[in-house]
Parts: sequence; C-alpha cells; structure tokens
Amino acid sequence: MKIVDMHCDTISRLLELEEKEMREELRENTGHLDLQRMKQSGYQLQNFALFVELMQGRDPWEQVLKLHECYQREMENNQDLIAPVLCFEDIAANEEAGKMSALLTVEEGAVCEGEPEKLEKLYNMGVRMLTLTWNFPNELGHPNRVSLLTEKVSMLRKQLREYPVESMEYQAFYAQARPVFDVYLHTPNVTEGLTERGREFVVRMEELGMIPDVSHLSDRGFYDVLAMAKKPFVASHSNARAVCPNVRNMTDDMIVKLAERGGVMGLNYCADFLEEMPAGRKNPGTIAAVVRHARHIVNVGGIGVLGLGSDFDGIDTHEELRGAESMGKLWDALKAAGFTERELDLVFCGNVLRVYRDTL
Repeated sequence: MKIVDMHCDTISRLLELEEKEMREELRENTGHLDLQRMKQSGYQLQNFALFVELMQGRDPWEQVLKLHECYQREMENNQDLIAPVLCFEDIAANEEAGKMSALLTVEEGAVCEGEPEKLEKLYNMGVRMLTLTWNFPNELGHPNRVSLLTEKVSMLRKQLREYPVESMEYQAFYAQARPVFDVYLHTPNVTEGLTERGREFVVRMEELGMIPDVSHLSDRGFYDVLAMAKKPFVASHSNARAVCPNVRNMTDDMIVKLAERGGVMGLNYCADFLEEMPAGRKNPGTIAAVVRHARHIVNVGGIGVLGLGSDFDGIDTHEELRGAESMGKLWDALKAAGFTERELDLVFCGNVLRVYRDTL
C-alpha cells in the first residue's frame, strides 16, 4: 500500500504550537500526522498546506512566509525521511533514495493579495498547488460559505450544547436557529465565482505548473475554473454532496465534470462533511461514512476521479480514522466494500500521481 494525501494542515498546527511555546516537530508529534507514522503506514507523498485564516488579523503574506519558514526548517531537519517535490520526476527520485515526498501547497488565495508577482514568488518558494479561497471572499473569488454567518453559527452551536438533544428546550431553540444553519450549511453560492483577477491567476498557475484547487470555492467558482483551466485540476479535500448535503462537498455534476477534465477529488475525513448530526451534538466520524462517499463518487465519476485528502490536523479527530496510523483500516474497509486491489491502488496513490504527472 502506497499513500498519497492531497491535504493536511500539519505545518500550520506546528507553527501555532511554536507561537504558544508548546513546540512539536514533524518527525514525531501528538497531532494526526507525523513522519514516523507516515513511514510506518506506507506514505509515498503528503501535500503540506500553508493555511492562513484571514480573520486572525495578521498580514496574510507575512503569515504565509512564516509558515514557509516552518516548512523549510522541518524539511531540513528531516532530510533522512522526506524531501520536497518541485517537479513530477522528484517523486520517483525521492522514492529511489528511500525517502517520502512533500508537496507544498497554500490554502487561501488571499495571501497573494491579487498580485501576480506574489503568485510567482510562491512558485519559486516551492508551492505547487493553491486553494483559491478558504471560507472568506478574496481578490480571486468567493467561497460557498456565507462568511458573515460564521461567528453566529459558532455561537448558536455553543448554546445548543447546553441542552440535551432530546429535550424540549433543545428542540425549541433549534427550531429558531435552523434557518441560519440551513443557509450556512446547505445553501451554495451559485452567483459569485472567480473575479477577473482570479481567472487570470488560473491561467498563470497552469503556465507555471501550479495546480488550481477548488475545495472551499463557490459552486459558481468551480464552473469558472472549469471554463478557464486547460489541464486537470483538483478538489483536494472535498466529499459528495449527494451523500452529505454540506456545501463544502461536490455535486454529482461537479464530480462528472472534474472526472471528464482528468482531475481528482480527495476524500475528506472531517466528520461534518461525511454525515450530518443534530446541531450541538458531537459528530464522531465513522469509516462507514467514508466508504459511502467513496462508493458514490466512483459510481458517479468513475474510479479515476477519487483520491485522498484527509484534512488531518485541520479537523476534529475522527474517532475511527484517528491519524496517519489508521490508513490500513480505511484500505481494509474499502476492500470489504468491494473495491479491488487495483482500484484501491488508484484511490490511494495512482490517480493523484497521474494528475501530478500531467500538471507539474
């Protein structure tokens, strides 16, 4: 079993801990993913995202530079285990040298502040994939989330946790709050997509050899990328909306269009993107839910469109896929559900490597 994972937030977690003087290291840590567990589990390549949250009040460009310094330090300190990927041939070279591969990505197009020069600086820093938006509008485009509701939804969830789910108090409060949840969770943005600058960025990214990532992007934005991109692109960590109606997931039509373009979407292990629970109730996450998404995606778009995009260290701990050490469990569950060894090899590594061969 070889594993290629298109998205984790481990570098951002490590920097956050460092700033709190609780430093951990990529080689071994208490999060979802570290190099020791990756090696034991059979990882070939991990995408490491430099994630910047706009609402933290920091300069996004300065923050991505700090994250890059953290990434560089970890690569230098762990040269015996892992090496960066700058072009497709590096993956095979690293494997031949007995090392895993690291592909650097950025999650939040706003770090470029709409400046093409900064996009090229990211490329020169080793970035080979860019998530065009996170949960807030930026110079490149619009997300599916209604960002103005983020704080309100968080407050409502906190209040709901004060009541037992079966209680009359919970039911009454939830009835009042439900319209807000429905808009935030279930209403996609079908009118606002890429900006003109965002369209220019997609074209320039392909010229450079950088992959557009449509996870978090609005529904309209997905189709804008589809219209602009000439090469395969990805939804690095998104599931199927037909299985779980959260707007972070992809519609069947999107899955088909992505497959037709030769792109790949990565299974996200976030419990709330796998199946819905009543608001305020802890969602533990199950492997069975991951399998349902995998089967649906393959039935709709074919085996070639599915990959892995764990979102490790950016999500709550999944009760059954607790970290990099759990990938064997996912393999076994998918095999028990009828996936063949050949199909599993494509999902766990082959499909994403094909996209990298065609784009990097």
